[in-house]
Amino acid sequence: MQTPVIEWTLNTEFAVMRQSKRMRSRSPAGWLSEYSWEERWEERKRHKRGSQSSERENKPKRHHHCRIYEGVYLETKSLNRRQDNMEQGVRVVSMLPAGYGDGGQERNWDWHHYSKSSGRSGQSRRTSHGRCRGRHHSPSDHHSDSRRHRRKRSRSFEDDDEGHLIYHSGHMLRARYEIVSTLGEGAFGKVVECIDHSKGGTRVALKIIKNLDRYREAAMSEVEVLEQVNSLDCDRQFACVRMLDWFDHHGHICIVFELLGLSTFDFLKENGFQPFSIDQIRLMAYQIFRAVRFLHQNKLTHTDLKPENILFVNSDYHMEYNPKMKRDERTLKSCDVKVVDFGNATYDHEHHTSVVSTRHYRAPEVILELGWNQACDVWSVGCILIEYYLGLTLFQTHDSQEHLAMMERVLGPIPSHLLQKTRKRHYIRHDKLDWDEHSSSGRYVRKHCKPLKRYMSSKSMEHEQLFDMLLKMLEYDVSRRITLEEALRHPFFDSLKKRKK
Repeated sequence: MQTPVIEWTLNTEFAVMRQSKRMRSRSPAGWLSEYSWEERWEERKRHKRGSQSSERENKPKRHHHCRIYEGVYLETKSLNRRQDNMEQGVRVVSMLPAGYGDGGQERNWDWHHYSKSSGRSGQSRRTSHGRCRGRHHSPSDHHSDSRRHRRKRSRSFEDDDEGHLIYHSGHMLRARYEIVSTLGEGAFGKVVECIDHSKGGTRVALKIIKNLDRYREAAMSEVEVLEQVNSLDCDRQFACVRMLDWFDHHGHICIVFELLGLSTFDFLKENGFQPFSIDQIRLMAYQIFRAVRFLHQNKLTHTDLKPENILFVNSDYHMEYNPKMKRDERTLKSCDVKVVDFGNATYDHEHHTSVVSTRHYRAPEVILELGWNQACDVWSVGCILIEYYLGLTLFQTHDSQEHLAMMERVLGPIPSHLLQKTRKRHYIRHDKLDWDEHSSSGRYVRKHCKPLKRYMSSKSMEHEQLFDMLLKMLEYDVSRRITLEEALRHPFFDSLKKRKK
């Protein structure tokens, strides 16, 4: 039996340029290693001054080995979006890292997971994959800031040179939370497993934010969003992660979460990228759709939905031998999932940064800078479901133009009326995507992509229904893309609804 674990991400969205290296496997048989530098600067100006942000820059390289792929959990919210919060009351943060992205934005990783199955927990996306390169905050600045903080603190509470709280196993916080082990570490803090002695020894996950002003501010934004999301779902009808508590511990904002299992990505990875079954996909999709629809109904867009941000409530499994594949395979005991990471959730009325979402799940309107709304979440979920079905990422790239070419290979030509509106004129020639099919990138796209229906592993009715729904979710034109409300009424879910009755 596998001990439940949680994936954590400490987002570097606020006023920081990020560099990340992400390696993600394409399939059990073949690996691709890619390194990307993403840069995203987001700056919030209060009240009438408004918000401004610039895209993160991306410099891709493709190597044919392996791509580091790390899951994500709760990310801190970008600083550029809180200007009108006081008028609105509290905000909802949680699972949405919104453009954790590259500038063609790749996923950037702070750390995300803390998991026993993944001994890399302590190596975060941002730690192992990249280093934060602040435009205004150099490493020496960070060190001097943290030294100042250390000088102000008593000897019993110390920070290291990066601003992390120095603690040990058995360390008590608020005379309530006993630290058991470190689950994750990143640019914005650490995630630890704790025993909550006020709740009969319940195990929880606690994120300890660095004792630096900019990180504390972002953490407080996340807290407000989590409070709002949780209060709107007081009956826990929707699959959104719960924040249990938060407090300030000698300058460190600490956020307490329920302890969950592996992310859906990590389960795939640890299962040799064996795809989920059609029944498992149906069960997970139904919960994800309801959770994200709940956000949309409350005027929120998650903006960073991906397999790392979908966690199993309990990732225990049965091990069975597959004689056809000649290997052991894991079968989940339960397909219950929760959506996490609302750190970059954006309200409809708030400033919308030009680039959101992690690269592989980014909608075409975002890449083309046509403006985005809640429909970008629908596209992301469509990409997630096909990844569950295939066991590999559909759009495996770190370059925006190549990404668009992959979309055309899988879904057909991008409508000319959308290309005519884009500000990315260097992508376009004669109202068509400027793409050379005979270039090395062109050959790569032809080799690794094919029309969507050709990915079907069966012609049965339920497979046909799934791909019909996916085509509606991966519609280029936002005005024609299916909503999650409509998707929940799709025939693909009929058998599930009959079973519930």
